[in-house]
Amino acid sequence: MPSFDIVSEIDMHEVTNAVDQAKRELGNRWDFKNVDADIEQDDKGITISAEQDFQLEQLMEILRMAFAKRNVDSRAISEDGESKAGKLVKQHLVLKQGIETDMAKKIVKMIKDAKLKVQASIQGDKVRVNGKKRDDLQGAIAMLREAELDIPLQFNNFRD
Repeated sequence: MPSFDIVSEIDMHEVTNAVDQAKRELGNRWDFKNVDADIEQDDKGITISAEQDFQLEQLMEILRMAFAKRNVDSRAISEDGESKAGKLVKQHLVLKQGIETDMAKKIVKMIKDAKLKVQASIQGDKVRVNGKKRDDLQGAIAMLREAELDIPLQFNNFRD
């Protein structure tokens, strides 16, 4: 029986490359000369820091542009709160991996409401879709690509 998996993953190597590219651009920007601003990546996410709020927004835009150049979906980043430490304003960004349970339930409901001849089931942090015909599965993929979801989706493990 044909099936495929719906996952939400990001390539961490490309994220590292995008952060490095953003750091290089930060060093070249004239509006950040003599400004204490930085972009740091750790295993939990990315931390950006600057002296002013508007500079923090500019850093966020630089990071989004670097992600776009590296084909990393910027919807995989979620803001985790802003903090002020001394003269710096810091913003922690969390990298979202996997599909959360409530989003998986929403995807399964969307597939069932579309009345396609496929079955969807939640398996951990991914959703498996089964169907009798390959065309039905491709219809489910097309429907999910057109849907406005706030996480990036990839479709892999397609078996015929």
